[in-house]
Amino acid sequence: MSWVGSWRNQFGSILRIISETDERIEGTFETALEDSGFYGQTVQVTGFHRGNCIGFVAVGSSATGDRVVSYTGLLRHGKMETAWFVVADQALTAASEGDPAKLKPLNWWRAVTTNVDTFERT
Repeated sequence: MSWVGSWRNQFGSILRIISETDERIEGTFETALEDSGFYGQTVQVTGFHRGNCIGFVAVGSSATGDRVVSYTGLLRHGKMETAWFVVADQALTAASEGDPAKLKPLNWWRAVTTNVDTFERT
C-alpha cells in the first residue's frame, strides 16, 4: 500500500504526500477552513507510517500566532481516519467590544484543540 498521493478531508482540506521512504512521509497540507490558523498557507508535513498506521505534523505562523498540528490515524476501507491536535501559542483578544485586538499568550487549557477528520484519495 502506498500513502503517496493527494488526500481530501470532509471539509475540502488537502494533504499531499509526495514521498514515503523507510516508513517516513513528506508532503504538504492546505486547509480549506477560513477560521484555521493555517488558512491560506501551504505548510510542510513530515511523519511516519507503518502498515495501516500513520502520524504526521505541520507547523505554521500567522497573524494569530504560532501553531503546530499533529495527525494520527489508521487506513480503513480506503479512508484515512485521523484524530488531530492543534496547539496554539497565542490568540487575538480584545479587552472589550470595540477595543483593538492584540495577540496574547493562551493558557494551556485554551491552547489545545482536538477533533477528527476523514481523508479520502482524490
